[in-house]
Amino acid sequence: MTEIVEDTILDVENLVVSFDTDQGPVRAVDDVSFSLKQGQVLGIAGESGCGKSVTALSIIRLLPKPVAEIVNGTIRFSGNDLVTLPIEQMHGIRGKKISMIFQEPMTALNPVQSVGRQMTEVYELHFQEMSSDQMTTESVNMLDRVGIPDPGLVMKKYPHQLSGGMRQRVMIAMALACEPDILIADEPTTALDVTVQAQILDLILTLKKKNRMSVILITHDLGVIAENCDEVVVMYAGRIAETAKVRQLFENPLHPYTQGLLSSIPSRAHTAKTRLPTIKGNVPSLLKMPHGCRFADRCPLARDRCRNETPMQRSVGKDRSAACLLVRPMKKKVGF
Repeated sequence: MTEIVEDTILDVENLVVSFDTDQGPVRAVDDVSFSLKQGQVLGIAGESGCGKSVTALSIIRLLPKPVAEIVNGTIRFSGNDLVTLPIEQMHGIRGKKISMIFQEPMTALNPVQSVGRQMTEVYELHFQEMSSDQMTTESVNMLDRVGIPDPGLVMKKYPHQLSGGMRQRVMIAMALACEPDILIADEPTTALDVTVQAQILDLILTLKKKNRMSVILITHDLGVIAENCDEVVVMYAGRIAETAKVRQLFENPLHPYTQGLLSSIPSRAHTAKTRLPTIKGNVPSLLKMPHGCRFADRCPLARDRCRNETPMQRSVGKDRSAACLLVRPMKKKVGF
């Protein structure tokens, strides 16, 4: 964990993102609110399809148009609401002030452009006063900083000539080239082996400390959250289920969904050769969201009111909240 300076750098409030589909509009993100402090590592966790990546893409205004749209909410950064900011001004923020490491390093880079061309493009967009030689030099230095051996040679290569770990490092180099205030890392270790995963996460945190960045780390791996984050937002079916300091969350999860996620993590406390607890059922379709609590059909604690009343975020002590009508600390593991 790192020391946090309690100054809010990003504030997302009541964010709603809708997608236009053949079956009608669906809300992939529904009334999401959270804040990011200076120097903080904020984790966003949850199952696939819960809205983590859509939330990230909304922050940097890269939602696919015209199918996706921010229909409500504000995203405040440096005194500006990024939702309503003119796109010309957004170009000056995206990549320079707020950068993102995109999911899937195997496909995120342009396959028909060399690494060098893609690296120097970052400087062309944001540092037009630089000469071509300066851009090349800065690109080589940045690749070297992220631990790529012989960066001058790698500049001449194409993505298919690099391993997954090397491509991921190139993506990190591109994201950090402008020394942004905020780095959004969307599943930065996907498809990488365990050794490379640890190297990538260590690299992000090392550069974060050196550049005094704030980081939003998106992952479904609670182990990654536990080791690298200061605070965590747990999402389910497009909404926030729970927010807490990392230690609070792991010691005393409040929402039944969070309890289920933690119960399913392998532990020495589990009896040998027994099945791990699982959360029964499936995440509801965005087209047919249930009334009331969206987790009710999978929750062993659900009551009739859970299926009829929509739970709102309820404050539970300092820096803690949960969207559950039956909020209570977990005294022992819950069997799902």
